[in-house]
Amino acid sequence: MFLRKFIGDRDFYRRLLAVMGPVLLQNVITNFVSLLDNVMVGRVGTEPMSGVAIVNQLLFIFNLCIFGGLAGPGIFTAQFYGKGDNKGIRDTLRIKLFVAAASVAVFLTVFLTCGEGLISLFLHQGEEDLDLAATLAFGLDYLHVMLWQMVPFAVTQMYSGTLRSTGETVVPMAAGVTAVFVNVCFNYILIFGKFGFPVLGVVGAAAATVIARCVECLIVVLWTHLHRERCPYIVGAWRSLRAPGELVRQVMVLGAPLLANEVLWSGGMATLNQCYSMRGLEVVSAFNISTTVSNLFFCAFLAMGDTVAIMVGKLLGAGETERAVDEDRKLIAFSVVLSVAVGAVMALLSPLFPQIYNTTDAVKALAVRLLLVAAALMPVNAYVNAAYFTLRSGGRTVITFVFDCCFLWVIMIPTAFVLSRFTALPVVPMYAAVEGLNLVKAVIGHWLVKSRRWVNNLVEER
Repeated sequence: MFLRKFIGDRDFYRRLLAVMGPVLLQNVITNFVSLLDNVMVGRVGTEPMSGVAIVNQLLFIFNLCIFGGLAGPGIFTAQFYGKGDNKGIRDTLRIKLFVAAASVAVFLTVFLTCGEGLISLFLHQGEEDLDLAATLAFGLDYLHVMLWQMVPFAVTQMYSGTLRSTGETVVPMAAGVTAVFVNVCFNYILIFGKFGFPVLGVVGAAAATVIARCVECLIVVLWTHLHRERCPYIVGAWRSLRAPGELVRQVMVLGAPLLANEVLWSGGMATLNQCYSMRGLEVVSAFNISTTVSNLFFCAFLAMGDTVAIMVGKLLGAGETERAVDEDRKLIAFSVVLSVAVGAVMALLSPLFPQIYNTTDAVKALAVRLLLVAAALMPVNAYVNAAYFTLRSGGRTVITFVFDCCFLWVIMIPTAFVLSRFTALPVVPMYAAVEGLNLVKAVIGHWLVKSRRWVNNLVEER
């Protein structure tokens, strides 16, 4: 009887895999190709790799701003889909357009005016005596080209998020897979100057990403508009940009904490990395390797987050609250068990990945130790991630903000700041100490999920 609380039947896992499978496959392929991209840039040298890594930290904030800004309307999209309300889905899509446009405008302004200063925050001399000025130049070259991918990326997330929330998970996956293969092909051609093209280095890597983003955007947009029978909400979606005022108000109330959370969380992660970078530029390179490799393995529990949001959100929108509670518990259990297995594989393979980079032995050794720490903490992060998406599926966005973002800024960042500035603690134990604080966060998440405060039907009265 106890096991039945955490283990579902065959139909449950069939539905789970139907949602999770395409998302997981897309994420795995995307992150695997990102690893190949990272290796290609790394073959150019440590300084180019570090410059690109720093800029990608900054662009990560923009990416999560888009995710966070679209998450508020996305909660309503999932529940409108559960209710069968196409007009509601159409209205949320329009709201997403305004959120995406505002986010692009703000970050373009910031990167164009403050890019050099932001990159410089991560440049500190360490034991390897790397060239800081060259790293800054590579970073700026990469950033200025990468700005062109912001608009297609935002539009892709608008459409892909809506497709996933309405059960069409295969199309975003196919678009993402196509894009990453386009990206890796053009990376090879443009970074190294193959087939008559000039050797462009980091500029070529950025140009390849821009091309891939445009391809992905065209696929999801064209497919959605050409398959109106499967996407009935798209009919007349852009005849007007108006959305009901009450819905806009509800989305703002629920979405503002999510947007703030994603921006502050991604900014917080960049701040943590800046603290770690105080130990030298080689730390930036090692974290670039370990983060890229870790993301490949983290796909397992990150895909489970999307699965929780979609499956639980649909049940809540349909009014099946007790079933939502039951399936959420089983989804969390599956996510943790899966992460234990994946973490073990990651630990076993961690000594191999850094060897494919063209960097110093010290950077490679440091990357291996960082990977082992990440592997050990993967089950904890899996639980925290599933708890976060559980709370979000019921629209409890203020709680998610406190749970996720406030914990980062009030607990983790001050700890990292003190350890990096006022102690001589090496970066690996510093990283383990800071990331280990997620154990406390997991306990808090367990209490919040068990309290059932997230059980909430947002579209019942619409």
